[in-house]
Amino acid sequence: MKAKKSYGQHFLNNEDISRRIADSLTENGEFHKVLEIGPGKGMLTKYLLEKPYELLVVEADRDMVQYLHQHYPQLKEQIIPADFLKVPLEEFFTDEPFGLIGNFPYNISSQILFKMLDYKEQIPEMVGMFQKEVAERVVAAPGGKIYGVISVLIQAWYEGEYLFTVDKSNFTPPPQVQSGVIRLKRKEQKELGCDEKLFKSIVKQAFSQRRKMLRNTMKSFLKGSPILEDPFFTKRPEKVSVEGFVQLTNWVTEWRG
Repeated sequence: MKAKKSYGQHFLNNEDISRRIADSLTENGEFHKVLEIGPGKGMLTKYLLEKPYELLVVEADRDMVQYLHQHYPQLKEQIIPADFLKVPLEEFFTDEPFGLIGNFPYNISSQILFKMLDYKEQIPEMVGMFQKEVAERVVAAPGGKIYGVISVLIQAWYEGEYLFTVDKSNFTPPPQVQSGVIRLKRKEQKELGCDEKLFKSIVKQAFSQRRKMLRNTMKSFLKGSPILEDPFFTKRPEKVSVEGFVQLTNWVTEWRG
């Protein structure tokens, strides 16, 4: 089975790393089902099957689906032959919580995270391998150049931790970049404390011109408001925490009446 560029496939070939990724998912009783995205030839799957979870896997490549049926017959009906981004997860998990894990295809890794946010009430934890730069961006703290939209939107709901780096030599074929494994654990709060839709719009607008102060990028949201003179608005978006963006969203809501 050769890797296909169209699916962004790079097969992990290191058993120790595969086991380490599988072990990174916390066995805390918070969920009893796990969904693996893009299992490929099952390098990670074999170790997940040893865990006390009900494992489901979603795989878009039909050839890989056939391979999984042949080599992991114990999965039986637990293979979802589809593109994860198009799968209505409620059909497989109803309202049950489940963990998310995978060696994610680089070309859709950010989209996977945004879909995770759509199901955040059901996903208490995620362990994933990403392109190293993406992994670092997701868990980045405010103040650095890599802190951005995805950092804020994910960290609004999840606590992130960078676990370890995986060298490109551990893949077949080797990618051109290094990889990083992160773990996200959902925060306890159920509400963001502001209008969630507006929050997303404000974060995206702020980082669309990340070198400009908020005083300039927020004019369209706060036109005519004296609050734009507040020292807060001299900040650039990379200096603003999640809580700062929540406060900013509430100011906009108040100004709009």
